[in-house]
Amino acid sequence: QVQLVESGGGLVQAGGSLRLSCAASRRTFSRFALGWFRQAPGKEREFVATISWSGNTIYYADSVKGRFTISRDNAKNTVYLQMNNLKPEDTAVYYCAADRSISKTRYDYWGQGTQVTVSS
Repeated sequence: QVQLVESGGGLVQAGGSLRLSCAASRRTFSRFALGWFRQAPGKEREFVATISWSGNTIYYADSVKGRFTISRDNAKNTVYLQMNNLKPEDTAVYYCAADRSISKTRYDYWGQGTQVTVSS
């Protein structure tokens, strides 16, 4: 079982930045791929970014390429999502997810989410 806890959400103006963190409880965290997803009100949850256990493979959604950066620190059991040049359409609850295989869709473990609100 992997427990994930997100933090770092908040209210920011358009053009601003936030860094989300996701801390995992399990010591084998380094063997898991980690992903970030988001869900806006009235919309389905969507893929944002994912990183392999080694950090060598990374995928981004087209909507965030060039603005968001995913990274991980296996020594700290933490994955990060640096979000720059935020737009109002980035407003959503952001979820961290973990799985043994890297994917843009299927993950076994999920965090509780953190709210990101971008004002115009």
